[in-house]
Amino acid sequence: MIQDTGKSFDLEKFLSLPLVAHLSTVKDDSPRHSPVWFYWLENKIWIIGTASDTFPERIRRNEKCAIGIVDINPQPGLFLHAGFRGTATVKPFDKNIANGLLSRYLGTEIEKWDPRFKDLDDDNVLICFTPETVVVRDQSYLVP
Repeated sequence: MIQDTGKSFDLEKFLSLPLVAHLSTVKDDSPRHSPVWFYWLENKIWIIGTASDTFPERIRRNEKCAIGIVDINPQPGLFLHAGFRGTATVKPFDKNIANGLLSRYLGTEIEKWDPRFKDLDDDNVLICFTPETVVVRDQSYLVP
């Protein structure tokens, strides 16, 4: 459910941009934060979890989490924020979803990608985040 603050913007257009999301999870009642790349697909946020990431295990133990995404450009005073609360599950790696996610940030020519991203395999997982609430705020401001 999107909560309209009276200052909303086009969420679909916003989520198509290659922005950084901030995934918040919980470990032993203590919050943790992970900056991540994401892919908005069928009203879910997808995130790649690698072998070195610790957030997949935290999600396995507690599926409740939050995601914040911000687009800011100080010169024209642009400040857009979308905040999501919901649950996430750890899913098996799917190369099609992963390549869709990575191409948003690295371009569509896989042969030009940084070698770390070219051959991701089943040692990785996908996080599927399902939002329960979404708060969308245009907090843009006038620049003197």
